[in-house]
Amino acid sequence: MLRTGLYAITDGPRHDLLEAASAALEGGATVLQYRDKTHDAERRLHEASALAGLCRKFDVPLIVNDDIDLAHSSGAAGVHLGEDDVGIAAARAALGRDAIIGVSCYDSLQRAREAAGSGADYLAFGAFFPSPTKPAARHATTALLRDAREFGLPLVAIGGITPDNGGPLIDAGADLLAVISGVFGAADVRATARQYTELFDTDQSG
Repeated sequence: MLRTGLYAITDGPRHDLLEAASAALEGGATVLQYRDKTHDAERRLHEASALAGLCRKFDVPLIVNDDIDLAHSSGAAGVHLGEDDVGIAAARAALGRDAIIGVSCYDSLQRAREAAGSGADYLAFGAFFPSPTKPAARHATTALLRDAREFGLPLVAIGGITPDNGGPLIDAGADLLAVISGVFGAADVRATARQYTELFDTDQSG
């Protein structure tokens, strides 16, 4: 259901959102997440719907951060849930059996175990490195990725990941590297996305 690679996460309101997202996809992103913490419902629906259409052209799933209703109304492929969001069962009931439901597990193997048992489609861990998006985030270790392989689900690493430090996370078991500012804060989004993508090419060829 999910291909290994770059999991690009948008960075909130910006006038060139579609252009930047398109550049990330052209750079090889295999998942795109729409993350916007504002409360402008009309704009968010317009943007998420446009991104869903864009992602379909690239055959890449659009995941909506936190908001099940927005995921449903925009035609997104699924939703990503944090610890303060509704549960997996409610998301599945609203979005259907084919929806992709991801869960933030932070630094907790037990949370990952519970999420896997409740039907999550992928498990996200982090932060692995200091992150400008969440400077106070809990710290995860590569050992957590190795231990989480037992659940048999795609594993996502997030938090301060760069093309220079992402390789060891892939080696430890990360199937996807989730990046926000590292991609969308770059001067050349497409080229930077390609740098992350090439980490997986190198890993597979090696």
